Amino acid sequence: MTSKNISVTEDIYELLSKMKLKGESFSDTIRRLARRRSLADCAGLWSEVSEGEMDAFRESVRELRRRTGESLREQAIENR
Repeated sequence: MTSKNISVTEDIYELLSKMKLKGESFSDTIRRLARRRSLADCAGLWSEVSEGEMDAFRESVRELRRRTGESLREQAIENR
């Protein structure tokens, strides 16, 4: 396979470096990030998660929503 050199700014290089998976080349990382995904690609991603873990996740989301709502209400009151 032929290759091309590209120039990226240092901040983009740092971002790509942080997004690289173990054993992945920069080309692999860019390919993975640039690939368009369909909703069907997500099917089964959480199939190995136990019902207990899902319950804990749902409860965490509910708590986060509750706290976010409270914070937004407090900010609205302060901004009156």
